[in-house]
Amino acid sequence: MSNLTLLNKADDSVLFETATAANGRLIGLITLNAPKSLNALNFNMIKLLTPQLKAWANDDAIAMVILKGAGDKAFCAGGDVVSLYHAMAQGEPTSLVEDFFTKEYKLDYLIHTYAKPILVWGNGIVMGGGLGLMAGASHRVVTETSRIAMPEQTIGLYPDVGGSHFLHNMPKSVGLFLGLTSASINCDDACFVSLADHFIDSSLYNTMLNTILATSWATTPSDNHTVLTNLLNQLNAQSADMPKGNVKANLDTIQQLGDLSTLQQQVDYLLNLNTDDKWLQRAQKSLKHGCPLSCALVSEQLKASKDKSVLDCFKMELGMSVRAGEVGEFQEGVRALLIDKDGAPNWQYKTLSDVPQTIIESFFANRFGENHPLDDLDTATQK
Repeated sequence: MSNLTLLNKADDSVLFETATAANGRLIGLITLNAPKSLNALNFNMIKLLTPQLKAWANDDAIAMVILKGAGDKAFCAGGDVVSLYHAMAQGEPTSLVEDFFTKEYKLDYLIHTYAKPILVWGNGIVMGGGLGLMAGASHRVVTETSRIAMPEQTIGLYPDVGGSHFLHNMPKSVGLFLGLTSASINCDDACFVSLADHFIDSSLYNTMLNTILATSWATTPSDNHTVLTNLLNQLNAQSADMPKGNVKANLDTIQQLGDLSTLQQQVDYLLNLNTDDKWLQRAQKSLKHGCPLSCALVSEQLKASKDKSVLDCFKMELGMSVRAGEVGEFQEGVRALLIDKDGAPNWQYKTLSDVPQTIIESFFANRFGENHPLDDLDTATQK
């Protein structure tokens, strides 16, 4: 693309570019530039993304923003939990863990409340922190290669980065199921559960970009939201049929979770399903080997966040995430999966019945008093 102007260095972990559209308006392009780590979101990337998005929000020349990942394998495979592990292993993790999650959630909230259109190209792997970037965007595009999951219960965490909000937007019991099992979903599933808005063939990215640049963009964000939606709908019509997903096919099975009165009954129901469905079998395996504390947190998180605003969900999650840095299961889960890679976490609490109610309650305690770190969120870019 000859008219792209790079605004920073080509080897930076996030690339910022602008391109000039047909009528002179500018398109901001952001590329997560760490393909070897599947564009996992680290502290430096967060520190680069937030000020640039704010600058473009206040730049009248910028009509819209595109956010994608480098390479074909992933948009963003999650947050950089390895760095958090090393902080937790030092014995005094609270300040660094709090700083990381505070800045990550502020970035996610900025995207949720951004006035101008943000198109996220959710190609390939979109997990954890990557889904936090994608979930709040105004125009979320998936492709035939999209593979989306919130795998936090495998590492002793819980579905954060706004999961307390977007898991409620899904059909009955689907959010709970995905949180408990870390089940991976595809493009069809993502559209069905309201995590994506458009499906476009991965081969059409350049066509999409050329069409965006050939468009005469308006001066008001609301008009540009409509322009972009119409443009993406046209590209959707040019794409092949989406590969079939798994959620809709198993919806009756999943929704029976809502008819059970306790978490233990729900977990037992899932583990004892007699099914030949490979996707459900993988979900059962993940649940069986996942962290019992995480399962308890998912259930309580969804109860506590019902009817909360996006901002209040992030505030609740920050307290939960900082607490996760203290309890130990998060550290052990990251060790087993990503540090030693032995796949054998030694959970403190082996079963749901082993998890003390006082531990669960400690995740929801008001640890910040009247001075919450997210109170200063800038709403100047709010939709």
